[in-house]
Amino acid sequence: MSPPAFEVVRASPDGARLGRLTLTHGVVETPAFMPVATQGSVKGVTPAQLEDAGATIVLANAYHLAQRPGVDAITALGGLHALMGWSRPLLTDSGGFQLMSLAGLVRVTDDGVRYRSHIDGRAGFMRPEDAVAIQEALGVDVAMSLDECVPADATPARVARAVARTSAWAARGLAARRRVDMALFGIVQGGLDVTRRAESATDLLALAFDGYAVGGLCVGEPPEETARVAEATVHLLPEDRPRYLMGMGTPRDLLRFMALGYDLFDCVLPTRNGRNGTLFTREGKLMIRNARHAHDARPPDVSCGCYTCRHFSRGALRHLALAGEMLAAQLATLHNLSFYLHLMSEMRADLRAGTFPARARAAAGAWA
Repeated sequence: MSPPAFEVVRASPDGARLGRLTLTHGVVETPAFMPVATQGSVKGVTPAQLEDAGATIVLANAYHLAQRPGVDAITALGGLHALMGWSRPLLTDSGGFQLMSLAGLVRVTDDGVRYRSHIDGRAGFMRPEDAVAIQEALGVDVAMSLDECVPADATPARVARAVARTSAWAARGLAARRRVDMALFGIVQGGLDVTRRAESATDLLALAFDGYAVGGLCVGEPPEETARVAEATVHLLPEDRPRYLMGMGTPRDLLRFMALGYDLFDCVLPTRNGRNGTLFTREGKLMIRNARHAHDARPPDVSCGCYTCRHFSRGALRHLALAGEMLAAQLATLHNLSFYLHLMSEMRADLRAGTFPARARAAAGAWA
């Protein structure tokens, strides 16, 4: 099979890029938002609905899937695409962030991560070579190198150790790769220290990954610190490789960071907020449970053409949410994903037409 390829089709003067990422299971136009399917499913929506909403790539998590149902089960069922019923590109995170979030269940060493499964307490050990092998076995299009992610309040010494480990693990994982048709991305770490970020980027660029991600943000730091580090780091990454800002964010975040030159994004906000009755619209957030929507016959977003907005009113959605109907969460989630994906499609069209900066500023106005 052909190796993955990326090209910048057009660049905006402010740094935003229109790109094309060619993978085994299809082409992803960037900038792109990846719906999150941590355990092999985007909560509340079907693969067909995802495609109709405009999704071209979905994110899953290798650590979680290795715990349940397990790599052997997934391969026996035909791979992760078959398990998910998804035929388009898949990206899997190796699980560095998830392992950090397990706190007392893990012990990080230079050789890898020892952990107790959050499901059944079984002891496990993940080396960077294992992380790559698992993702290759799953059959994904884009795999992430194993990294050590530290919290926002990590000491300088801990940040330095994490950067050194992440670089060493990146080299080991890259050397262990066997599938030339699977893209492998390195993850830049360094906490809130831009000097450490530069060290991490230098180490990873020397390894010539297929793409580069910026991890370790949105882990408890103030938003202005997220923006400062993300802006400083994007300029350290090569122009001819895709740039992935992990775990980001609100619609305003997407507009802000794609303007800096990031190409790929993921976040649980549209699905999590949908399940909690919060919908994203052109005018800002809509809290569907509020009493003022009880008799409102308008759709959630009058400018949206998604299934939810075509068929359900605000009053109907409020009733379903208060009644505890599963459909309420499903419809809100579908709308939120459609909103995110349509926003990205509009921004790509503006990049193609050369109208991106002005339109992006206008679209971000509701989210100020």
